[in-house]
Amino acid sequence: MAEKPEDLNLPASIVSKIIKDCLPPNCKVAKEASAAITKAASVFVLYTTSSANSVAQKNNRKTITGPDVITAMSDMEFDKFVRPLENSLALWKKNQQEKKESAAKRKAEAEAKKEAALAGEASKSDEVVEVDAEKEKEDGTEEES
Repeated sequence: MAEKPEDLNLPASIVSKIIKDCLPPNCKVAKEASAAITKAASVFVLYTTSSANSVAQKNNRKTITGPDVITAMSDMEFDKFVRPLENSLALWKKNQQEKKESAAKRKAEAEAKKEAALAGEASKSDEVVEVDAEKEKEDGTEEES
């Protein structure tokens, strides 16, 4: 847990970047307004986390899940955010699955490449053995004559 209340605030630089990204380029935000928005965002995150934790505890779980957050939004009467949040969560899950599949594919390709390299080295060593055997034959026959 945080030692002091200020530790629970979101980073002002991140919130400022979000504010700037949401507004037209000619719009300016006073430091006071930026600080107020930062505090409001921090309170919102804490409130949402607490509400989602309550949902998880009601379901006898210690881990907060995405559906817990969605349920918490409804419980907090932020129904306008439920559908966009569900869409974002579905998109996030899809991206995570794609990353997982991509990583598995890269791993399989790397293993196949490694096996091919090992097979190539094995065939080269077989060739070396054959060449050495032929050389020994030649050396043996030359000494006998």
